[in-house]
Amino acid sequence: MTGPLDTPADLVEGATRHLFFTGKGGVGKTSHACALAVALADAGRRVLLVSTDPASNLAQVLEAPVGDTPTPIPGVPGMRAVNIDPEAATHAYREDALKPLRGVLSDEDLGRVEEQLSGSCTTEIATFDAFAGLLAEPTRAGEVDHVIFDTAPTGHTLRLLQLPAAWTGYLERTTGSVGCLGPAAGQEAQRIRFESALQELRDPDSTTVYLVARPDSGSLNEAGRTASELGSLGIAHHRLIVNGVFRATDPTDPLARGLEAEGSEALDALPGSLSSLPRLEIPLQPENLVGLHALRALHGPASASDGFPAADAGRALPGDIRAARSDIADQASGLASLVSELASEPAGLVMVMGKGGVGKTSLAAAVAVGLADRGHSVHLATTDPAAHLEATLPDALDRVRVSRIDPRVETRAYQERVLARRAGDLDAEGRRLLEEDLESPCTEEVAVFHAFSRLVSEGRRGWVILDTAPTGHTLLLLDTAGAYHREILRNAPGGGGRITTPLMRLQDPTFARILLATLPESTPVEEARVLQEDLRRAGIGPWGWIINRSLAAASPSDPLLAHRAAQELSLIRRVRDDLATRVALVPQLADAPVGVERLRHLLLDPVSGSAPSA
Repeated sequence: MTGPLDTPADLVEGATRHLFFTGKGGVGKTSHACALAVALADAGRRVLLVSTDPASNLAQVLEAPVGDTPTPIPGVPGMRAVNIDPEAATHAYREDALKPLRGVLSDEDLGRVEEQLSGSCTTEIATFDAFAGLLAEPTRAGEVDHVIFDTAPTGHTLRLLQLPAAWTGYLERTTGSVGCLGPAAGQEAQRIRFESALQELRDPDSTTVYLVARPDSGSLNEAGRTASELGSLGIAHHRLIVNGVFRATDPTDPLARGLEAEGSEALDALPGSLSSLPRLEIPLQPENLVGLHALRALHGPASASDGFPAADAGRALPGDIRAARSDIADQASGLASLVSELASEPAGLVMVMGKGGVGKTSLAAAVAVGLADRGHSVHLATTDPAAHLEATLPDALDRVRVSRIDPRVETRAYQERVLARRAGDLDAEGRRLLEEDLESPCTEEVAVFHAFSRLVSEGRRGWVILDTAPTGHTLLLLDTAGAYHREILRNAPGGGGRITTPLMRLQDPTFARILLATLPESTPVEEARVLQEDLRRAGIGPWGWIINRSLAAASPSDPLLAHRAAQELSLIRRVRDDLATRVALVPQLADAPVGVERLRHLLLDPVSGSAPSA
């Protein structure tokens, strides 16, 4: 059974008050969230657009300032936008919790409460509290008809949407104070707010979840899993948006044929949880989706790009691209060159970081395969809750071990370790309270950090390749590393001169090599630049950049693909000349890089003239 096809007008006509856009990184969540917000405002509705992604790019897409307070968007009467900024939310949350205690508690007691509220767990709670308030307290959003949530990539969005149920259940069970929530006196009010948020999420007349995917099996399967997991929480009012559907116009172009075939096969094999959903299919666009004109076109008649005329390719003739690529290749080598440089060392840590959807998992797996082919033993792991490594590298390869940080498994193991360590120090009541405390949703974050720290340390003995979660949440993990580093040194005797923390290892350029992955598109490049600045402020210097899925490096002849390839050239030069010390250029392949042999294709010379197909 195939679900009915939606039109953009259906999205406006059937809009509920709360609208969530979720999906794998890079599928177009922000573009479609912005486009629907603009369309609803153009229809006379009052709209608040909210980003829950710590690495929000609302400002880039809207080409307007967006901060941590609702800001009107010029040119769109009735529309405001806001980023839930983790740092700002944490500061406000902490101050709200401490304000009634100032002048009541002694400085020593106040200091203890403040310390409880200083961890990264409080950051998650503060961000979640701001999100829950928009759901549970209509007045917090102001006078609006619709609140649209542009969310972080799938794994962390599921975590966010699961938290109302997790905290509601935990606060109903616990009998003590929960430090990261603030004083116990306010926790009943929080329980009521979390419960109200959960009711709003479950109400189909109030909330719609748009599952956004590309026409490829990876993102569609992830959308299907998301639909199933949300359904198990009672959140079941879903619609599907398939973004970037491509139809080839040059049958002689093997890249175009391969991309069209891949999309058609993926849509023909929709997961069961998606097959009956109303579906909106959006063609691949000739231009980057930035600015109000492009956003209005996305959900309008001008969105269609089928039959993109060859005349419009103009400046994008394949011969011109090949000539420009020869210049680019002078300083942008292939991925194999970076792997060969790494292979000259016996051990170390490689972290592949970047915006969701830029291909971090495939690139990390390709680096691991390249190192193994050069004789190294490699531990390939992921910190991403969405965890696509096993799907990317399903076949076994000598010298490569694959693992993931599974939050549930790590949390259970952490709880067991703490209970075993404290068993001899506690009476029955003390053990009960400790078990209760360890059931807090905050425990997961601590457990994941401990697992991450073990992987970092393992890089001293052999190669560890880490496929990381998308930018914002990786930065939160690094913030946890920073907080742990400061706490260890503060409490260590003699200033901790012999102590090496995970952050110190990440700051060591002879041990940790950070590879920033991006696409040759304006938003991913800008986000990678900002990430590089954030890392440098933490004393971590990126080792190199990888520009992935380059059409310019694949030399397509299809007019639409050639047009998009021409737009890449200035961005590739910018990365090469202004942003990176090492650059690898990886071509767009006709087939998804799944399995050892296709991953090896990512290691080929980008100036070969065409992207190979399996």
